[in-house]
Amino acid sequence: MKPAVVLLSGGLDSSTCLALARSQGFDCHALSFDYGQRQRQELAAAQAVAQTIGVASHRILNLDMRAIGGSALTSDMAVPKHRSADEIGHGIPVTYVPARNTIFLSYALGLAEVLKANDIFIGVNALDYSGYPDCRPAFIQAFQTMANLATAAGVSGQSPMTIHTPLIDMTKAQIVRTALEVGLDIDMTFSCYDPSADGEPCGACDACLLRAKGIAEAQST
Repeated sequence: MKPAVVLLSGGLDSSTCLALARSQGFDCHALSFDYGQRQRQELAAAQAVAQTIGVASHRILNLDMRAIGGSALTSDMAVPKHRSADEIGHGIPVTYVPARNTIFLSYALGLAEVLKANDIFIGVNALDYSGYPDCRPAFIQAFQTMANLATAAGVSGQSPMTIHTPLIDMTKAQIVRTALEVGLDIDMTFSCYDPSADGEPCGACDACLLRAKGIAEAQST
């Protein structure tokens, strides 16, 4: 089994991505981050998903992205609620964490080098998403190009590094159906930007609304 590093937040998308990588025969090394996010409940979900799916290892790295701020997820800024589909689909919301996927992928790249892995999986999506610039195909392609310029394996002519984005062209409903097809219990996953003090999803943030929309559409087809 080929080793692969899989970024795992504990949300629906990243958990589905891990389940897909595992179903494709990769020996998965899950990588999660405690980066000062207000939705730290997702880390418990990530641990449960990783254990249930079966991974070679699961690391949770500590980063202090609150020291940078600039996002509703890493500060006391209010999380937008009850936005319409049109509002969610346009512009960059305050829940965007500056450079987050660039930073996470860089750590994944470092781990991949150590593991002698040539494959990194990330559950970004460019259809039913909140307008984040680091979820676009152009960004992923640029990072992959950089990865093959910046690593020992890349410059020595060994197997190139590949950034896998199996969900990037899927609707949220397609992601839900894919999750069920690969045996993921989506109730284990956690997708909320502003959970209550006891860890319950708010039901009104973009992440909650997109999740509910995807589940409803998946059930209706």
